[in-house]
Amino acid sequence: AVYRARHWWVPTALLSTAVAALLGWWIGTHPEVQVTIAAPAELRELTRPGGQYETYYSSHPAASFAAQVWTNNAWAAALCLILGVFLGLPVIWILFQNMLNLGVGFGLMSSAGRLDTFLGLVLPHGLLELTAVFVAAGTGLRLGWTLIDPGPRTRRVALAEEGRAAIGMAIGLALVLFVSGAIEGFVTPSGLPTWARITIGVVAELAFLAYVYVVGGRAARAGDTGDVEAHERSATVPTAA
Repeated sequence: AVYRARHWWVPTALLSTAVAALLGWWIGTHPEVQVTIAAPAELRELTRPGGQYETYYSSHPAASFAAQVWTNNAWAAALCLILGVFLGLPVIWILFQNMLNLGVGFGLMSSAGRLDTFLGLVLPHGLLELTAVFVAAGTGLRLGWTLIDPGPRTRRVALAEEGRAAIGMAIGLALVLFVSGAIEGFVTPSGLPTWARITIGVVAELAFLAYVYVVGGRAARAGDTGDVEAHERSATVPTAA
């Protein structure tokens, strides 16, 4: 199902990343924008060495922090999938909020000359975490488009088929986000060198993409859509295209 939805979530990922980068550049190069986010003293506390951006990942015990991150991200992904039926509009809002948060951190830390530190903290878990969010958002948008253009199927049948596949994806993405939450709780705040932490994040991301494109691609080419087995679906009648 994730492989079949790639034409939705890959552009969603590219466009969202571009939006986050643009927001980060805008915030980082415009001090007048930064003062609307927080007072100068608060911004210094956020971005200084040992400040809140750094201590955030180690402010709670690793296990409880990982569980909290997993719950929050899994809920956000589920909302993207569920709210897609409202023509995708709530999905765009959720996605923008995520990119805005990322852009604020990017902009503030870059303006403080500490962009390398910020990337070293975000990339280990953020690659896999954001990919899961992009998959959920892209699938939610695809679900919304199904209502507009169901193709040769009736809207009811199309929405049922795509909705069941989306539920399966929600379960799978919960497992993916469990891995990213574990990385965020145990690897990101660890004493490992930055290159080692980022390498762990890159390996996790490549493993996910390999699973989607190799295993998922093979299944899709064999005719698997991610829906339940045919005998478990409601009976349908033929419709004219």
